[in-house]
Amino acid sequence: MPADAPRAQLIHIETDRRLGHEWDEWDGKPLPGNGDFSAPPGLFFRLAALSLVAGLGAIGALIFLLAPRLAAVLPALPTLLWSALAVAAGAGALWFALLLLSFYGGVLLLPEGLLERGPYLHVMSLTSYLSRLLGRRDWAEHAAIDVYNTLAERRRRTVGKGELLVLIPRCLSKQALDGVLAIAGRYEVPVFVATRGQLARRVIRERRPRAVVAVACERDMTTGLRDVAGKLPVLGLTMRLPNGPCRDAMVDLDVMERWVRSWVSQSAS
Repeated sequence: MPADAPRAQLIHIETDRRLGHEWDEWDGKPLPGNGDFSAPPGLFFRLAALSLVAGLGAIGALIFLLAPRLAAVLPALPTLLWSALAVAAGAGALWFALLLLSFYGGVLLLPEGLLERGPYLHVMSLTSYLSRLLGRRDWAEHAAIDVYNTLAERRRRTVGKGELLVLIPRCLSKQALDGVLAIAGRYEVPVFVATRGQLARRVIRERRPRAVVAVACERDMTTGLRDVAGKLPVLGLTMRLPNGPCRDAMVDLDVMERWVRSWVSQSAS
């Protein structure tokens, strides 16, 4: 990088290794795949379908068990609940079909509030819980985030330079950190080091950006998207963890630059 290349200012960063609560169970051993949890989108779609079926099945089982008592209160109540469940199952199936068509067909068939920034966030969280039971959490979350990003990118939003905020964790390697700051400097975009999720949300409230590019591991990103993406547009870049969680993380700088450029270059021209 040339000596006079613009570089975003980094006010503060903590370099000690303090694991986030999402990694409480980590035993210190190397992570699978050298910390790369890349997975095909199909993994998420299969687990999401299973999660939806399991959720509807659990509700159906509850109605079945409580039906005698419900009928004692109101004879028609079990029938009404079964009908409502059937309608919900039909609506869920239709929404899931539109999600698949929007992703694989390349044409967004629903507005963002009914797709990636709406029900999708809840399905992503539900799938995350199921994938933990199956021992596939990080891979399933990575696939879910990739699907979310693909849908969000296709919205082709643009914002002003001062309206985009880049959020990064404190655990980036020096190489990754220098790369992020160089990109942010070229496009005059502010960078904030989010040492905790609560602090990141406070910065978003205070700065009021119109869009965010966030960097985090799959676990923190899933939580962050669930909390923030419904309120403002977010693109989430996951990291590789060659030395385990919360230390020397690597990011795909080409993807980050593409995202930042796509959001601010047109508005700046």
